Amino acid sequence: MFIVVGVTGGIAAYKTVHLVRLLVTRGHDVHVVPTEDALRFVGLTTWEAISRHPVTTSVHDDVAEVRHVALGRSADLVVVAPATANTLAGMAAGLARDLLGTTLLATSAPVLVAPAMHTEMWNHPATRANVETLRARGVHLIGPESGPLTGGDSGPGRMSEPEAIAAVALALLAPRADLDGLIVAVSTGGTREPIDPVRFLGNRSSGRQGAAVALAAADRGARVVLVAAHVDDGALAEAALHPRIRIERVNTAVELEAAMEREAAGADAVVMVAAVADYRAAHVPDRKLSKEDAEGPGLTLELVRTPDVLVGLAERRRGGQTIVGFAAETAAGEDDLLARARRKAARKGVDLLVANDVAGATGFGTADNDVVVIDGAGEVVARARGTKREIADVVWGAVLTRRA
Repeated sequence: MFIVVGVTGGIAAYKTVHLVRLLVTRGHDVHVVPTEDALRFVGLTTWEAISRHPVTTSVHDDVAEVRHVALGRSADLVVVAPATANTLAGMAAGLARDLLGTTLLATSAPVLVAPAMHTEMWNHPATRANVETLRARGVHLIGPESGPLTGGDSGPGRMSEPEAIAAVALALLAPRADLDGLIVAVSTGGTREPIDPVRFLGNRSSGRQGAAVALAAADRGARVVLVAAHVDDGALAEAALHPRIRIERVNTAVELEAAMEREAAGADAVVMVAAVADYRAAHVPDRKLSKEDAEGPGLTLELVRTPDVLVGLAERRRGGQTIVGFAAETAAGEDDLLARARRKAARKGVDLLVANDVAGATGFGTADNDVVVIDGAGEVVARARGTKREIADVVWGAVLTRRA
């Protein structure tokens, strides 16, 4: 495959040398397009030696071949690593300031971007807006990771490792059918437990992660039923159009339990992403509760536990069936998150548990997620940070490894 690797002016450019080598050794035709600033970190000779192709930064070289258009047209994939804040801004604005900018505008191939910058720059509203713009156009992002940064700082902004970038790049190049023939049941969204005919107990789940899990499975060949409780507007739009996805809508935990038990009976894999209420009102009146009916300044609700849907599915699993749970936690750091996840995995009896901390900037109501995947014994089998679709593909990779 013809891969263009764009390199921009960040210290993480030294890691991209290894990325290019990984892609070349896999047999791909790799063309490096650095910016002038990138050459301050890694020289032109290195890029030519590692890619085995001439390298230039200018649109004025090879004019007769219209190189600035030819690269984009020829590419099966474009990877930008590292992608600085300035690069993200230029991509979002559609600027063609150099050979890399024109190549990005001239390509219809998938584009994978690996951001790298200081934490403050990554968290700046302008950068966040640029990232959302690029994602809306279909650009794939991996990272950034949290860790040591230049100058002794630490935090989100570290470029993902070359091996991780290469894995995602190769996955984009080769559409997978590794779930072909499997039947999958996925739940998503947040349940709503009525208090009266008007009010309910709910949660902040958008339903987008579960929808991404369903889409990833369907794109990889599975037949999917998506049991959806309350979701944000548009969360199911793409899934509703997919020929291998059937959507069933529910409201309460009891309704979701019944639907999942029914669909799990014939499923090879069951993935519980839905945020199911732990409690519901013990008594639901047939008319709206009113202040006029209250006997004092407050209102007391009696709550009772809802059924633990995931435990029930795990207890009734049939031979060869894989059960995956999701755990949204508010943890005091990664050690606490892992401890909570391990207790929950043991209590629920699942094959895999995907845990994330929703107290931060990812999870509920965001485009990104940051997860750790553990098996039933509590061993970490995967970590991932990225879009919810990228998280979904990591989850299915863990499922396939488990089933193997």
